[in-house]
Amino acid sequence: MRKEIEQAVALLGEKNPKALEQALELLQGTVFSFSMKVCGQREDAEDTMQEVLVKSIPHLPKFDSPRALLVWLYRVAKNRCLMSRRRSKFAPKQDLSLDELMPDRLERELLSKEGPASPESQAIRNQQARRLRDAVQKLPPQYRIILVLRDMEGLSDDEVAEITGLKPGNVRVRLHRARLFVRKELAQLDAANRAAAEAVARPHKKAAPAARVPRPASCKAMFAELSNYLDEQLDDRMCEKLERHMQGCEPCQAFLATLESAIDQLRHAPADQPRAPLAAKLRCDLLSQFPASLGNFTKN
Repeated sequence: MRKEIEQAVALLGEKNPKALEQALELLQGTVFSFSMKVCGQREDAEDTMQEVLVKSIPHLPKFDSPRALLVWLYRVAKNRCLMSRRRSKFAPKQDLSLDELMPDRLERELLSKEGPASPESQAIRNQQARRLRDAVQKLPPQYRIILVLRDMEGLSDDEVAEITGLKPGNVRVRLHRARLFVRKELAQLDAANRAAAEAVARPHKKAAPAARVPRPASCKAMFAELSNYLDEQLDDRMCEKLERHMQGCEPCQAFLATLESAIDQLRHAPADQPRAPLAAKLRCDLLSQFPASLGNFTKN
């Protein structure tokens, strides 16, 4: 549950125009931040923010439950984002294949030889944020919505299921594949950057093409459970089995670390904010446009 939604419901309970404006400001920030992550375009996020807020005004007096408002708000914003004019030209149309998201043995061996990267400057952190946004935008929409709601907005599996109309089990499947996709995109960018740096350092040395090596079946079986493991949703028997495998498989340990790093970046991605003048004007217009709704807040 986002704390902004709880604060907004508390403000709505004060039943006065000033509290309503403060609640609208909180809801604006929530809708805009979510829409930027899904749409990737400021214009679409601003359009979504305006449309959702316009639709919400007549209904706000009815919400006394933060969960009910959260589900309604994200559902309306999700539907608007999926109809965005500026659909990502990068997002693949097909479903994500778990098999294609798994690394082969060569990649896992390379991972096990490298230490985790840590940002050392603001420039590096900014670059990481841009790379993360690009990776999320490349996800097919049905996976992007799940990833944004669950990892970037911090909602629970049950809340995401209620917003999207999916069963919680399907939410988990899509979430895991979306996480693996983002991890793979970030890993490929890292590999490309390393190759470019090596080419500059040794311009006359050509790298031999990497051969595809089949994935060991024991490792492959573990990959499908990694998100459940990281989210502490595995039963004790399966958890012990996975941990035993990890103890004897350094490449899988390294892969798990990169997946955990990608999830951490998603959960700590900075929230975009709407342009202040635009947001203030929208609140002013809404408050003057719906005097009947305002009456519901001013009555004792």
